[in-house]
Amino acid sequence: MEQFLRDHLEKVIPLTNAEFDFVLAQFTRQRFKKHQFLIQAGEPAKHAYFVVTGLLKLVYTDAAGKAHIVSFALEDWWESDFQAYYTQTPATLSLECLEDTEVFCLSLEAYHRLCAGLPQMAHFLLQKSILGSIAAQQRILSLLTTNARERYEQLVRQRPALLQRVSKALLASYLGVSRETLSRFSA
Repeated sequence: MEQFLRDHLEKVIPLTNAEFDFVLAQFTRQRFKKHQFLIQAGEPAKHAYFVVTGLLKLVYTDAAGKAHIVSFALEDWWESDFQAYYTQTPATLSLECLEDTEVFCLSLEAYHRLCAGLPQMAHFLLQKSILGSIAAQQRILSLLTTNARERYEQLVRQRPALLQRVSKALLASYLGVSRETLSRFSA
């Protein structure tokens, strides 16, 4: 598990053994079972999570009780309700395991220690934040400018692993279509 994290970090920044030991000391490791929540709407978002194994879904539930899937997080991804995490306000999103999942957890205090104690980690975390913002903008633009079939084809091209690991009902929700519509696309 530790080597997986180190490999992930070293795609962006080099680390000595002592630096990696410092980084590792800022994280906690946790395992969650399928259907467990890492974050529930209305509660604090105490951590940002780096996924080692498993699959998560980030969900917004509207006032009518309809769940909207914001994102899926597979291995080698970071996920949280980042607004709640950084502002230390109650979460508006829920983060749930779709599979048994192992994560590294980073509290906001530990995040600040990492950035203060190791400037290259500030660079790494900024890079991840920028990439996350770009992905979010691309998703919004896709929802605004493409039709359902185009969104499905884009998903097939960009994230084919999801098709094997996520139910058609969840994929349909993520794409903003009915399950029947999705079935027509994938037939």
